[in-house]
Amino acid sequence: MKLTWKRARRTLKHPFETAHGRRDYQETILVSLARDGVVGLGEATASRLYGHTLESIETTLAAIAPTLVERDPFHHQHILDELIATHDAQRAAVAGVDMALHDWIGKKLGIPTLAWFGLDSRRAPLTDITIGVDEPATIAQKVREAMEYPCFKVKVGVPHELDILHAIREVAPDKPLRVDANCGWTAADCEARMAAVCAFGVEFVEQPVAATEYGALQRLRSLRIAPIVADESCVRPADVPRLAGVVDGVNIKLNKCGGLREARRMIDLARMSGLKVMIGCTSESSVGVAAAAQLAPLADWIDLDTHLLVTDDGFSGLGGAAGRLTLGGGPGFGVRAVS
Repeated sequence: MKLTWKRARRTLKHPFETAHGRRDYQETILVSLARDGVVGLGEATASRLYGHTLESIETTLAAIAPTLVERDPFHHQHILDELIATHDAQRAAVAGVDMALHDWIGKKLGIPTLAWFGLDSRRAPLTDITIGVDEPATIAQKVREAMEYPCFKVKVGVPHELDILHAIREVAPDKPLRVDANCGWTAADCEARMAAVCAFGVEFVEQPVAATEYGALQRLRSLRIAPIVADESCVRPADVPRLAGVVDGVNIKLNKCGGLREARRMIDLARMSGLKVMIGCTSESSVGVAAAAQLAPLADWIDLDTHLLVTDDGFSGLGGAAGRLTLGGGPGFGVRAVS
């Protein structure tokens, strides 16, 4: 196998802000895996939360590439065991390789990846669309632009979060809302802030407090105002069992955990632990989002929208109009570069 990679930058339709920071563009690393005239695609995204930078991803991929030259991609389970063991701290890079392997196998077999997973694309939920932090007037404009989507995921965890929600409700009084604080609340103020936010009507609250604040997460869950979903608290499979009884669900992302293989393990662990499952994304193009979407039929909720937030995604085949992603539309992930 020949592993190659390159950086790709895409321009956001609106500057995107969360409690972690603000950005005007998405920059990721597209991964290609070639053998026998077939090319599998993957994508790795940087996140300072998990110690992944563009440079560290590239360095890790450079270390991985020579180990794959003589390997058979159909032996992906053994390959990924070795990569996780060796590069546990750089799971975004492993995720890029994992995706490329899964896409390659689907293309080689001539079937969608979710088909060889044994999944029915019709069971996939609709995706929400994310409304990032902004001033109320801009929030209202974002909401008007996104009215076709069935649900909004709203970034909170900032001082003017109630103004944001009020602006949304002025334009969309009945739209289902999910809120994500991105660790922006504290153990001291989280209960009051949750009560205030949930007064606007929300489906669930995602990662209200810091990743290690298990006691605060459990207190919020016990209020039974809205379900609590862990994101930053749930990175890899080992994190899932310890969240049983602490939260109601977990948000699984390929670039956090190391790819599709690890994500499937997390889904199984979540179900055994009585937890609901959300499949999310970070800042991927259609490549990384389509990879995650192969698992959508196993999820209760999906937040797979980052390809919809840019002006120049660079790929076709996934879609997302009105929240409906196209799954099984071609072999592998079913996406292709736009020439």
